[in-house]
Amino acid sequence: MSESPQKIVRSEAEWRTMLTQEQYQVLREKATERAFTGALTQNHGTGNYHCAGCGALLFLSGAKFDSGCGWPSFMLPAESKAIDEHEDRSFGMRRVEVTCARCGGHLGHVFPDGPAPTGLRYCINSASLTFERPKP
Repeated sequence: MSESPQKIVRSEAEWRTMLTQEQYQVLREKATERAFTGALTQNHGTGNYHCAGCGALLFLSGAKFDSGCGWPSFMLPAESKAIDEHEDRSFGMRRVEVTCARCGGHLGHVFPDGPAPTGLRYCINSASLTFERPKP
């Protein structure tokens, strides 16, 4: 059983200097990149997806699937403690927001319309992720 991740706390000024403008808007201000524009949406390589804010391992390529929604979609996180879920009632909708458990960065949302075996679709902004191929 894994332990909860060590929390990372930075000032907004520190976040602004270490993230691109788009990453800052998504991770810190809860923005959403436009559908089908993210660099990782059509990534089909084998590897790991990490938080662009703190480097925490969030998703594995084996859990990624093409949902057709315009954002990278995953069936489950790499570990249940890698992400936190929060009720989101913004824009007159009721959704479940997904954040990085380590740094609190906004990742996207999770929906109950994914494939088996989980039935979940973690709809994640490319800007909130980095992709790392396995080392040879």
